[in-house]
Amino acid sequence: MKREEFFSEWSGLHGNAEIKGIVKGWLTISYATCNFISKLRITPNGLSYLSLVLAAGFLILIDSNWAIALLVLSLAADGLDGTLAILTGRVTKWGAALDALADRIVEAIWVYGLFLLGAPIEIVVVAGLAAYVQEYMRARAGGLGFHNIGVVTIAERPIRASMVFIVLVARIMGLDLSYVISLCWAIIQSISAFTVFFNLRQLLRQSQR
Repeated sequence: MKREEFFSEWSGLHGNAEIKGIVKGWLTISYATCNFISKLRITPNGLSYLSLVLAAGFLILIDSNWAIALLVLSLAADGLDGTLAILTGRVTKWGAALDALADRIVEAIWVYGLFLLGAPIEIVVVAGLAAYVQEYMRARAGGLGFHNIGVVTIAERPIRASMVFIVLVARIMGLDLSYVISLCWAIIQSISAFTVFFNLRQLLRQSQR
């Protein structure tokens, strides 16, 4: 499959989303990477399972610096499974469901990991709950026929992973940023959840006119 064909199919699967800027850059890298991965006979669902395994490894080794690599690799595996599914013609409803389930489990692991790194339980629960509500509203919107609610928030999955990444890197330098970073995450994640809520509310109101 040529790159432009991949872009077209990806856009169609994401509510005819426009491909430009950072999104185009990431999809270009993802396309090139998955062209190589497809030759290794790794399946899209295999990448989803691998993401879970790597996330579990991150949690097990959270007291070591290996946690950083495992966090990054888990996020990468999760980000590539959809691209691999398109390139290999294996886009299935089960694959989409598995990907969504793996995302939520991995994010729960991130939240628990941040708590183990020293963040207050009350703050990480707020951050995790706000992230879950945001993604639930997106999924519910899809069930109602709105596959693109027209908003990219300030706390999408890569940002959530970055919060944990920053705490891990700071620890290497002898800094404990768990409280500050978890508080920042809780704040911007709550703002993001409300942003999705108001956008979805507007879409639903317009559809009833």
